[in-house]
Amino acid sequence: MIALASGGTALDPVSRDFYLSAIRYLEQAGVPFLVGGAYSYARHTWLERHTKDFDIFVRPQDSQRALETLAQARYSTELIFPHWLGKAYSGDNCIDVIFGSGNGVARVDDGWFDHAVEGEVFEHRVLLCPVEETIWSKSFVMERERFDGGDIAHLIRGSGREMDWRRLIDRFGPYWRVLLAHLTLFGFIYPSDREIVPAWVLDELIARLRNEIEAPQSQERICQGTLLSRAQYLVDIERWGYADARIAHGHMQQADVELWTDAIAREEPTPATRPMFRSE
Repeated sequence: MIALASGGTALDPVSRDFYLSAIRYLEQAGVPFLVGGAYSYARHTWLERHTKDFDIFVRPQDSQRALETLAQARYSTELIFPHWLGKAYSGDNCIDVIFGSGNGVARVDDGWFDHAVEGEVFEHRVLLCPVEETIWSKSFVMERERFDGGDIAHLIRGSGREMDWRRLIDRFGPYWRVLLAHLTLFGFIYPSDREIVPAWVLDELIARLRNEIEAPQSQERICQGTLLSRAQYLVDIERWGYADARIAHGHMQQADVELWTDAIAREEPTPATRPMFRSE
């Protein structure tokens, strides 16, 4: 059993009580959930960091019930993005109710729960998100204003010797190139710790790369950059006629993409990164 110091030492009592009460309400209602964010990150990296919100992960089919449970506890709730995120509020404090990812790829399923790890948050026993799923979901975050590559490196450094690498590879499926990119960077970041990534993992992914290079080029004119950034590849979709992988591969509906795109200007602290098109 791992007790996380971050669960009790850095939060003010009001925030702590809100998060702990939410955990108890969900448990009493029988809503299965995992704790993620800074708390699972601390478990897998041994690095503590403190954020302004609290992340819980639920299966998509449980998301509405989770929000209803928190609403019945008299917290304000909102379904922010129907394809992956809801929120619950108490004053200035916020709980993210996460059941997928912004790009639609990393949906919470039974595997998250089957491989969850036990821990303690606020001196309360909980299940934490597995390191493999944490890496999988974070690997696609490559926005101009946020890049989770450092988190990936720290997760591998902290838990790479114990993680299930076969399961991690399988999680990426056809997007194994994203994993290979992060593993290549890991060897660059930590030259003295490269052995943490098993040689067979790199051998397999490099063999896939070689086979792909030697195979006939795909005729599907699609941009998968939108799986990495919701803003930086809009020009490819809107100006250059590439199909959007988020829709073409069935991860999101058009309405989800439009809502996710419209939120760029509202959420970014700096001017929106949606590219301006110049005439050619």
